[in-house]
Amino acid sequence: MTDRPRPLPAPLRGVNLPNPLGRRALVVGAGSFGTAVAVLLARGGFRTTLQTRTAQQAEQLRRDGENARYLPGVELPTSLRIEPIDAGPGRAEFVFLGVPSAHLGDAVRRLEADGLDRRAKVVSLSKGLVPPHGIPPTVLLAERFGSARVACIGGPAHAKEMVTQGAGLVASSADEELAATIAAVFLRAGVVCEHTDDPVGVELAGAAKNAAALAAGATEGQGLNAAGAAAGHIFSEVWRLAERLGAQPVSFIGLAGTGDLVATALAPQSRNRRAGELLAEGVPTAEIPARVGQAIEAFESVPLLASALRRYGIDAPVTTGLVQLIQGTLPLPAWVGLVRTTVPPPARWSAGEPGPLRRWWNGLLRLLRIRRDPPALEATPAAPAVEGSAVEEAPALTAGGDGAPTAPAATER
Repeated sequence: MTDRPRPLPAPLRGVNLPNPLGRRALVVGAGSFGTAVAVLLARGGFRTTLQTRTAQQAEQLRRDGENARYLPGVELPTSLRIEPIDAGPGRAEFVFLGVPSAHLGDAVRRLEADGLDRRAKVVSLSKGLVPPHGIPPTVLLAERFGSARVACIGGPAHAKEMVTQGAGLVASSADEELAATIAAVFLRAGVVCEHTDDPVGVELAGAAKNAAALAAGATEGQGLNAAGAAAGHIFSEVWRLAERLGAQPVSFIGLAGTGDLVATALAPQSRNRRAGELLAEGVPTAEIPARVGQAIEAFESVPLLASALRRYGIDAPVTTGLVQLIQGTLPLPAWVGLVRTTVPPPARWSAGEPGPLRRWWNGLLRLLRIRRDPPALEATPAAPAVEGSAVEEAPALTAGGDGAPTAPAATER
């Protein structure tokens, strides 16, 4: 593997995004995902520094040219600078926080104390929630830095595959330019990355998929239907929380939600799925992180999700039951019974006038029907032929201001 940026996939060439070349980026946290992100940022043109917990760890990575513990077999780019966290943020323009969500507050305080530039953008890589109230990381970061300086990364992105074969990332921020700049550097590195304006939805989708993967892993031995139901219940319960917080449905439907869930549920190396399997085998929760070799964020985020759901008055029996399974107070057969017998609340039927999307869809269907079966024209007497005259054609449909086809002005829109 070389440290040169790989060419973009053909369909992405020509995407009009900001130029990321030469911007200074700092990645705090040299776990598997933090290291993978640092590799891609360097490939994509950011002047990137990866910070480790200790000077010894930094020296080991520089000497080996790879992160043998967390990302073995992946060569670190020669342009990637490696140093301990004690070095401080320096003149970083973008700071990517690859620390567990439970430690996010400490990381932010340390950055500020060490002189973080007041214009620096702060990007969360976490797929957990911040204790003690279970808030999405970008909510905490926005309170400290303002929403225009804050973003997050989501989507299906197992670390090693991401740097060797690609991924489907989502960069999300309330600030369009910030999200687009982050997307641009990943695209330049050869990794698909969309950008959105729904960071809370992306983060809750990530937390939901971790919980759902843990639940599916714990239930799979009792049947695939039960495993699917467990994941589906939890996704549905967390979506109701996301909806209450103003998130967009596409964040749960797209890459950040169902895409990430499928990748995590299928991956044999997924730590959350594996943690669920170990729970089902009777391994105590406290012993599982050592067995897996990494922290299990779902063990912390699931209780926080349940707490947030209670706080907003959302009925969430399966998420609550998963907390009890993690804590060892609900036996596995009772957990499976809960999953198999829980009936979700009925879907809400729409009433009154259709929304804008439904109106657009109905209009499109009407247009397609008209084109397929044009209305019959009444017979009218033919006008006398006039020498040298031409028959005027009927006015064609033209594009309206929103790009949708519109009829002539005299026609009903």
